This record gives sequence, structure tokens and C-alpha cells, in this order.
Amino acid sequence: MGPRVSIWFSVFVFALIASSIYAEEAESEAESKEHVVTLDHSNFDDVVGKHDFVVVEFYAPWCGHCKKLAPEYEKAASILSSHDPPIVLAKIDASDEANRQIGTLHEIQGFPTLKIFRNGGKSVQEYKGPREADGIVDYLKKQSGPASAEIKSTEDANNLITGKNIVIVGVFPKFAGEEFENYTALAEKLRSDYEFGHTSDLKLLPSGDFSAAGPLIRLFKPFDELVVDVKDFNLDTLEKFVEETTVPTVTVFDKDPNNHPFVVKFFNSPNAKAMLFMNFTNEAADALNTKYREVAEQNKGKGISFLVGDLEASQGAFQYFGLKEEQVPLIIIQTNDGQKYLKPNVEPDHVASWIKDYKDGNVSPYKKSEPIPETNDEPVKVVVADTLQDIVFKSGKNVLLEFYAPWCGHCKQLAPILDEVAVSYESDPAVVIAKLDATANDIPSDAAFEVQGYPTVYFRSASGKLTQYDGDRTKEAIIEFIEKNRDKTAAAEEPIKETASEEPRKDEL
Repeated sequence: MGPRVSIWFSVFVFALIASSIYAEEAESEAESKEHVVTLDHSNFDDVVGKHDFVVVEFYAPWCGHCKKLAPEYEKAASILSSHDPPIVLAKIDASDEANRQIGTLHEIQGFPTLKIFRNGGKSVQEYKGPREADGIVDYLKKQSGPASAEIKSTEDANNLITGKNIVIVGVFPKFAGEEFENYTALAEKLRSDYEFGHTSDLKLLPSGDFSAAGPLIRLFKPFDELVVDVKDFNLDTLEKFVEETTVPTVTVFDKDPNNHPFVVKFFNSPNAKAMLFMNFTNEAADALNTKYREVAEQNKGKGISFLVGDLEASQGAFQYFGLKEEQVPLIIIQTNDGQKYLKPNVEPDHVASWIKDYKDGNVSPYKKSEPIPETNDEPVKVVVADTLQDIVFKSGKNVLLEFYAPWCGHCKQLAPILDEVAVSYESDPAVVIAKLDATANDIPSDAAFEVQGYPTVYFRSASGKLTQYDGDRTKEAIIEFIEKNRDKTAAAEEPIKETASEEPRKDEL
């Protein structure tokens, strides 16, 4: 059916913090030699294969964030071209059909995505650094050097351990042996996520138990307990230790860029996600935050991660979840199956009891839905979450349903074609052509719709057979598909005309 715009959840996460990362429009790129190497399907393997270290940006020409990154990326490439040895920055148009297979191979789910290729492409890691030129340069200089930096002085230690980031330090009587080798392997594997150092003198480090005997690994972090030690050098145990100790009891989402990596880690967690959104400057914020943190401590390791978000920084989340500012302070929980549970206007004394009710299964799911339209007499009918059942599943009709996003260019191109299809069926009450804004309405997880890009089009026959449409986006092709898949015995009823006066069915909260 043609290209779709990727809408993976990870893209949403970065959209939440994009306003902080890209605060200003990037300046026009100066006319000069291009230092970013342009790749495509014909030279990708050759360029990556002959370098020990190369960074590749997977982009799309129409992507706004890619356009903002371009001059910063080029400036960084210019600076790094004189590094010893030179650090190569490259780019590939992953939206080009000829390059699509390379994007698929490297699991590109959104633009821009940057990846670091090491050892001729034998090792591939996500780029997780800044997106402005100076930050890119500093990050890549560290990434191109040893995975762990030797700490020889207190100055070295203070430069590495700033109190604002997570740093993992190995302490060894000598830099050899199985423990040191396992530590080095850990540093190589996780170097894009954390900073690593190693030393033979524990007293050079800024805090912790100086009487502890090595070898050991000491993890420094800017939250909860600030220093944690481990002495088990089994590689799997070390990875689990890092994974568990680098998640804050309560992740803070605000405009501080130092918190953004922890926000990303929060949303990538397999746990259910509890989010408290409130005005941080409100006089009741401290009491509510204290109760919320107490509950988070009580639920450590029990399958729920906790986040507190400042209202000012959380507008993207409000749009995504369909929340309203008059509901603040609120708690919303999202589970991995897409269900959401909402507690609006929460007070400190409500937190513990409501979380317990959720865990006991005594809270009904919350559903995001646009209002039912006052009139629905256009050829293409408008479906919202509260009318999905009635219009699509219970109407006894053959329904072609488009899932779209208002900002999607391909959706805008399809819209007039669907209008023409709908006009063709205006005299046939057994066929409905409809559309649903998937950014403003929840799609039930049990409805069998797999919407991973826009536009996505499904056809549900009157007898209940569900088929995804992936043909040409022409009036003729869509009508041919409908005629092939429709049930001729569908109920002939009057055209759908919902009004806002009809009471929508809503789950109790």
C-alpha cells in the first residue's frame, strides 16, 4: 500500500523531550566542503567495513528533527575529521526504497537514528549522546577511545565522576586477570549507556567505603543511594546489577537534560508505568511527592516503575494520553498491553490506596477518546474510541476504516481518494467508509488492529472478517478490494448520524 510513517512508542518518548533538545531552529548550513559521508545501498558495507569506528545517521529528507540535526552533524564531522585518528560521520537516507533493506537490518524505527559501528561493523551500538555539535564531538571522542579510562589521580576521578551522571568504576590491585577481563567486557558492551573508569587506588574516588577490599566495582549515581558496590564478577550478574541499580526509585521528568536519559530508561522498562503529573511549584507538591515516593519504595521489584512529571514539561505526555490540565495532579498507569488507569485530582492520602486498588484489579481502565461529533454526515464517517464498537463492530455493515494522524503527509494524500470511494457508496447503506484519528483515540488491544504506521487501513466485513488493506491508493483499487471482501447480505440501515447528545459509553474510574 505504500510507505507509512513510523509511530513506534520509542519515538513518542523522544518527542516528549525534543523541545529541550532542539530549543532553537538550527542555522542554515554554510556553503563548504561536506564532511559527512553520504552512504547508500551501493557503498554502505564498504565504508563501514573499512573503518574501526564510524557513526551513521539514518534519516529521512522530510523529517523535521533530521533537518535540525543536519548542520550540527556537519559541524561535528568537520571538527572530528582532524581528530587523530579521524572520526568518520556518515548518513544514509533510510526512507529511500533502495536503502530500505539496510534500515530494516539495523531495526530503524524512527528518524533520525544514529548508530556507532565498530570493528568494521562487527559491533553496532546506539548513539545516545547530545545532538548539538560540541556535545557530539565530546561524546564521540570518548566513544572512540578506550571503553574504560584509567583513574590515576583525584583530579581524574573528579573529572569523570561529576555527580550528575552514572559512572561505573572498577577497582583492581592489577589490571589483569579474569575479574578485570569481565569488567572490560562489561564496559565495552555498555559504553554507549554509561561512563567507565578503573583504578588501583580506592582512595582516589570521591566517596564510598575506603576500607573495602578489591577487586570490586563501585557504581556512582545522582539519585537514591549515591554509591553501590558489587564484588561478583560474573558477566551476567554484573549486567543485572547495572540494570537494576541505574533505575531511580522515582524518575523525574522535567526540563533538566540530565534527567532525560533516565526518562528514556523508564519508558523502555518492561514494567507497568505509573506516572504522577503535577505542578512542581504548587504548595501541595512536596506532600504529594513524599507520599508517592513512599509507595514507590514499597513497590520496588514488584513490576511497577514510577515517574513524577512537571506539568510544564509534560505537555507531550498530556497530548499522548489525552489528559486535561484540570485533572492535575493526576496519576496514570500504563501497562504493556496498552491498558491505562487514571486517578485525576489525586491527593496525598489517595496515593497508597489507589495504587493498591489498581494492583488488586479494582480500578477500571481509562479510555482516551475524542468527543462524539455533533454531526457525522460527511461521506467518510468519523469514528472515535467511544463509537468504535457501534460503528465498526456492532453495525452489521461492511466497514473500511482508516487509522490516520493529522500531521501525516501520506494520510493527507489518501483523504480525497477515500472521499471519492465514500461518495461511490453513498447509495449503498451496507458499506461504510470511516476514519479514526489514532493520535487522539485509544485503539483497544483486543480489537486485532495492528497500527504501527500511518495510514493503516482495515476492512471488516459484515460477518466479522477483518482484513488489512495494503493495495494501491487509488479509488479503483480500494473499491475492487471492498467488493471482493464484502458480505452482500449486510443490514441495509440508514446512514450513520451520531450527535453529541447521544450519551457515550465510558468506563467508570
